[in-house]
Amino acid sequence: MTLPLPELFRSRTTESLGTSEAERLFAALDNGESPVSIRFNPYKIGSQPEGRQVPWCRYGYYLDERPQFTLDPAFHGGAYYVQEASSMFLEAIFRQIFEPDAAPRILDLCAAPGGKTTLLSTLAGAEGLVVANEVIRQRASVLAANAVKWGIGNIVVTNNDPAHFAPFEHYFDLIAVDAPCSGEGMFRKDPAARTEWSEQGVKLCAARQRRILSDIWGSLRPGGILIYSTCTFNAAENEENIAWLCGEYDCEPVEIAVDPSWGVVKGETDGINTFRFYPHRVKGEGFFAAVIRKSDGRRRERTPKPRKAIFSALNRPETDILSQWVAQPEYMRFAKVNGTAYAYYREAFGAVRQISESLTVIHSGIPAGQLFGAKFKPEHALALFHDVSRETVPQAEFDLPQTLDYLRKNEIDPSLLQEGINMVCYNGLPLGWIKRIGGRCNNLYPKESRIAAL
Repeated sequence: MTLPLPELFRSRTTESLGTSEAERLFAALDNGESPVSIRFNPYKIGSQPEGRQVPWCRYGYYLDERPQFTLDPAFHGGAYYVQEASSMFLEAIFRQIFEPDAAPRILDLCAAPGGKTTLLSTLAGAEGLVVANEVIRQRASVLAANAVKWGIGNIVVTNNDPAHFAPFEHYFDLIAVDAPCSGEGMFRKDPAARTEWSEQGVKLCAARQRRILSDIWGSLRPGGILIYSTCTFNAAENEENIAWLCGEYDCEPVEIAVDPSWGVVKGETDGINTFRFYPHRVKGEGFFAAVIRKSDGRRRERTPKPRKAIFSALNRPETDILSQWVAQPEYMRFAKVNGTAYAYYREAFGAVRQISESLTVIHSGIPAGQLFGAKFKPEHALALFHDVSRETVPQAEFDLPQTLDYLRKNEIDPSLLQEGINMVCYNGLPLGWIKRIGGRCNNLYPKESRIAAL
């Protein structure tokens, strides 16, 4: 039996929307089915499904039913990400703000588990940079794992409080704040959200959201864009926070067009475009977004003095070895961090270094592997990098049962492999490494990523 909607939520929503509209929303929350949607990774090999496209996202698709994603090798190889459709709206905003070759510097402030991060990574492109931050360490580790799986190589994952970004003045072209909220938009998808909701919780969330916005505003460059979003319906956490922000800081509107057929409710707060996604109007969960431009100014970018040296250079022989493992090494910059060789896009390396020397970074670029003289031991992340070389080691193309055995870290028939390191692929998509040593083999798939049970 579905838990009833909180009475105070019902009464306030009815007051806000009117009886007819509110009853349609309540019916969708109580009786509607949550749609299943995924977003493809255009940098990787994968087949697009037959189904309806998410109208505001080029690579987003609805599925007719929820499959067992755990049993799909393409899921483990980062060919797609399972993401709620409403939150894919960031793509429609991004494409109307930035030129295709803009290569922006982006901060995804409240980023775990990684849906918006991987979307922004795709949109930013190889020359852009996405700093994905999560204040809770365990959630930051999940975020890092998803960044590795996505495999574009332009993500830095940090584990910091928003206030720690204050020394990076006027640094980011785009800041996305998907703020922690009371979760009213999840009342259909997550019944526990109903029991956790309270009036006091709404007030606490609204106050915390303002603190987050205040902490991060100085890090947005003049003329830069703030995308503020929540997965809740009430005005206190949405429009009232936008009005407060406009009262405290110099904000300008950004006109974002939406197709009326999408069902998105477009509004204005102090001239700022706002967008509401109601599950009785769109094929998605509850979502709110607002787009704000920071007024132009002439203040220069400032960064903190480095508090620690992170990177060490590779010598020429080491660079030559690592270059063999990347398809286009001319676009990469290689460096060592704590004995592990990393690959970074040249255009973004300076920013990666600035961030790494001042914040708590738990993942950056592509952790490529360890060098032992002339020998190289590749990291799992390198296999999932979209630009990994396909010519350095043999590729072992597995069928589905063999692939699932590999993903479970079961024993693999050595006759399927050539001697030494092999790249395991399924339908051409790299999944990881395996090493044959004579009549046996070492399954190098990470233990923490393995399928525990079928």
